[in-house]
Amino acid sequence: MYKSSSFRASSLTRLASAVILASSATLAQATEGGASSWPMGIEIHGMGILPPPGFYGQVFVGNYLADTLRDNAGKKVPVDFDLRVTTLVPRFVWVTEQQVFGGQLGFHALLPLNDMRANVGGRHDHKRGIGDAHLGPVLGYHLSDKFHIATGVDFVLPTGSEYDKDDLVNLGNNYYTVQAVLAMTYADPSGFNADVRLMHDYNFENKDTNYQSGRELHADYTLGWGLGNGWVVGVGGHAYKQISDDKCSYSNCDAAAAVDAAHGNRGSTFSIGPAIQYASKDGWLFSAKWQDESGVRNRPEGQTYWLKFTTPL
Repeated sequence: MYKSSSFRASSLTRLASAVILASSATLAQATEGGASSWPMGIEIHGMGILPPPGFYGQVFVGNYLADTLRDNAGKKVPVDFDLRVTTLVPRFVWVTEQQVFGGQLGFHALLPLNDMRANVGGRHDHKRGIGDAHLGPVLGYHLSDKFHIATGVDFVLPTGSEYDKDDLVNLGNNYYTVQAVLAMTYADPSGFNADVRLMHDYNFENKDTNYQSGRELHADYTLGWGLGNGWVVGVGGHAYKQISDDKCSYSNCDAAAAVDAAHGNRGSTFSIGPAIQYASKDGWLFSAKWQDESGVRNRPEGQTYWLKFTTPL
């Protein structure tokens, strides 16, 4: 869980109103603006392993590119669209000596730095700055030398700068999210590796728009093979499903009609692609991943790559 990341990259974009204005199409975007607090599929190998007590630093670099919007039926929305989200995220992890409920107690905190560009139906927007902070506790369990479990709660804080409900893109979502996490890893340095991180998100209301995104259930996964020399090669991605309706029932909420017409804006995605990791004998790790999205409903569709470097401090 915390050998890999535990953060969201950014709010992707407030696309619903932009597409309606640009193309007169009635587009429903799952969750507000088609965004989630979690960058789907970012976790790679070892996501259920909490490292030994100590302090750890991580740096993540990510890039998301999308040129298609999908509606409630999964059909391409007929509008010119291009989105790029580039993210640099420093992250600090502290694993204590303390045991709670039989597990290692740890904490993490991060603050992403985002660069976002969007072109929708002739409208353009570009923002660069601080995104939403993530922090939370975690408990790690080592059930054997190969099987590990980590569980915790992440709190996403609306620290993103320059939020404006009328802009195409925003650096943060402008609402709080509480995310419950359960991650499991089976790791064999010279054999089969498998990981899954299950997450449930509860999103609070955006006070600037009177919009509350629905609850989200999603999982990151990897399958790989350890080569016995520090390398693990395989595939990974994510599965995502929104499990409750968006809500926008106030009289001054412009998106209320679109939410009702699309039966709550529930969305879904799936992705898969190659993933690699190298663990050095000195304790640092490097991983890389590329994934392509399919089965998209009410969200942008694109490709993502992630790079991650982890080292003891």
